[in-house]
Amino acid sequence: MAISLFDASVPVFLRGLHQLAHVLDKGLAHAKATGIDPDSLVEARLAPDMFTLTGQIRTASDASKLGTARIAGLTAPVFADDETTYAQLQERTAKTIAWIKTVERGAIDGHEDRIVTIKARGEELQLAAQAYLLQFALPNFFFHVTTAYDVLRHSGVPLGKPDYLGPFWKPVG
Repeated sequence: MAISLFDASVPVFLRGLHQLAHVLDKGLAHAKATGIDPDSLVEARLAPDMFTLTGQIRTASDASKLGTARIAGLTAPVFADDETTYAQLQERTAKTIAWIKTVERGAIDGHEDRIVTIKARGEELQLAAQAYLLQFALPNFFFHVTTAYDVLRHSGVPLGKPDYLGPFWKPVG
């Protein structure tokens, strides 16, 4: 049985975003339990040349909403990129989930060959929607979700693989 472009995108992005929200919730709980100001975590990073937690959350949000919008032929909502607090990072993740849930299957399925144009590193690239999703959007999204997890883990938040993967037997809604 073939998998549809919708099934390879929207539920996958939603699952990753829900787990990102879960990881952020655990980070907040850890901060409260240990007396750490959760806002001190927004500027945490793994290395000096890497994005902060804020940058990882913003980029995971953008990768999923832009990825979905581009393959659906839609315009993604623009977020201000002005988050400075932990609560704002949680809110951005929730807004991204809410928007992706509005995208209908019919806007994506049957449009695997739709041309997606992106600018990357100063170059304009054109890819078929399926290639764009599988070769760029999903890997980019998961890189930033994983790195956000890693930033929090490195900051002392007690996270494990189940926090990243979540209950894979439950559908994401």
